Order: sequence, then structure tokens, then C-alpha cells
Amino acid sequence: LPVKKKPRTFYSAEQLEELEKVFQEDHYPDNEKRKEIAVVVGVTPQRILVWFQNRRAKWRKLEKLSMKGNKKYPTSSA
Repeated sequence: LPVKKKPRTFYSAEQLEELEKVFQEDHYPDNEKRKEIAVVVGVTPQRILVWFQNRRAKWRKLEKLSMKGNKKYPTSSA
């Protein structure tokens, strides 16, 4: 049987602002913290879990890009 995907969750600017604020404080909120965030934002803890997984992926990608940017002018060891 095919697995049914959940419909995409769209967040308002206020919800995203709250999520980003929490992300700045903690990239890995525990189960209790996710439940608290879910109540404030108004979505399920599972949606919070997924949002943080996606946000960390985006964060790592940006970190990698900024590292590449710093290597534009490598110091010559010769």
C-alpha cells in the first residue's frame, strides 16, 4: 500500500518568527520543549519535530556554503 503523505504545513510570519527565535536558542529541543513550542505556535509536536529537522538541514547547508566562501582566497603554503 502506498504511504499517504501529510499535507504540507504552512506557517504564518508570526509562527515562523517564534520558531526561529527558539531555533537561535536551541537547535535540538527535547520532547517537552517541542510540546511547549507546539502549544505556542498552534501545531502538533510532530510538525515541530519536522520543522526543526528541516531547519537544521538548512542551517548546515548555509554553514557549508559560508565555509566555501571563506576558502575563496586560500593561503599559499609554497
